[in-house]
Amino acid sequence: MTVTRLDHASFDWASGAGGAAEVRRIADSALRHDGREALNEAAVLTLRNRGLETGMLFLSGEDGFAYVHGLSGGGRPELDVAVAPSARSRGIGTALAQAALEAVDGIPVTAWSHGNHPAAAVLARRLGLEAVRELWLMRRPRLASGRGATSSEPAPPAPGSDDVPEGFTIRPFEPGVDDKAFLAVNAAAFADHPEQGSLDQRGLDERKAEAWFDPAGFLVAERDDRLVGFHWTKVHPEGFGEVYVIGVHPSAQGSGIGRALLAAGLEHLSGTPEVVLYVEAANSGAIRLYESYGFTHAARDTDVLYATVGS
Repeated sequence: MTVTRLDHASFDWASGAGGAAEVRRIADSALRHDGREALNEAAVLTLRNRGLETGMLFLSGEDGFAYVHGLSGGGRPELDVAVAPSARSRGIGTALAQAALEAVDGIPVTAWSHGNHPAAAVLARRLGLEAVRELWLMRRPRLASGRGATSSEPAPPAPGSDDVPEGFTIRPFEPGVDDKAFLAVNAAAFADHPEQGSLDQRGLDERKAEAWFDPAGFLVAERDDRLVGFHWTKVHPEGFGEVYVIGVHPSAQGSGIGRALLAAGLEHLSGTPEVVLYVEAANSGAIRLYESYGFTHAARDTDVLYATVGS
């Protein structure tokens, strides 16, 4: 089996040059088969905007690829492996992953299993990786008149029904004006979060350049003319909405502004057929809040993060 490391200078995600077309084709086939993306948003944005500037990409013909990104960041690099459904169970994923790990030469890595795929658990054991985190995807269908699926269920709060706590105001984000304040609140709110807390101006600009970006759905909360929280919503091309990220500065946590931001964002997304969100499985407080608004979780909607043992 031939595994080829793609060249940084020739790789072009936009045009498909340098093997990018094959990578996209494999990722699309995996999505259609598995119902989950093979590459997360951070990986796609990096490839689209920075190419292989901060990572390595390995390709096995049109059968599979392995991508290591985040090599220049402060956290552990992340490994993504995808194999076309028609080529699975042939050892392609193992060969690609081993080539990638050999290339990073002992640097600790992490790897997400989107949808907790059984094959990913087997591959992780072969590579000496252990499960360290779980991320839940929770879903809320559009509710008629704020009621649950059956009359016997308690009705979740209607979107926007919560009062904004005294002293706070909620308004849309102003691009170029609120950037610095938003990044400061985001860094403080997610100081211990390995992905979200590292968002910088370049990452923000990349997301603002996406077709889905809408300032009207990026809500910020202020107190005493200072930004202290936000709820960034997203409407996907397929039409469903997402609670993209909610953050509250530590100085305002416990005030109720987080619940008010959630309600305001859900009101903005009320025309979408479904709203989804991601939450750490260990964050029981956030899960209870989301459940009170009608969000539910299914076992198939669990992502597992694997990491190098002992790292």
